[in-house]
Amino acid sequence: MATEFLGSPWLDTPGLVARVLDNPVTLLVTRLCMTSPFWVGGLVKLFDWRGGEVEMAKMGLRPARALNLAVVIVELGGSALVICDRATWLGAGALGCFTFLSTFIAHRFWRATVEARTAELNSFLEHATICAAFILIVVVGLRGPPGQ
Repeated sequence: MATEFLGSPWLDTPGLVARVLDNPVTLLVTRLCMTSPFWVGGLVKLFDWRGGEVEMAKMGLRPARALNLAVVIVELGGSALVICDRATWLGAGALGCFTFLSTFIAHRFWRATVEARTAELNSFLEHATICAAFILIVVVGLRGPPGQ
């Protein structure tokens, strides 16, 4: 009985909804939103270079200058590839790997105080969700242009 219910035609995506979601403008806005923390972060680190270095050092990352440069390149370069829908696998992969690694550096909920543990765990899980979303961006891109 549950199988019949789940296979019901009324659960199919309505045509209007499918057209809106598969529209090139919707997909561009989605790519802009998905990468916004990264291109904003990259621009902030680029224009406040010293602040970026301080952020690296605060996390115990050295050499701070070189790592700040690497982060700026990954955040801006990866974002540009995803936004422009070119070599999306590379841009999303770079941002996803960066997010995965930085999550283990910045959101160590298992080491947090009892008071901070829930907030750190939530941040950790939010970053894991961002990594999964980058996988979905690549999968959507593999389908080809909308309307195919």
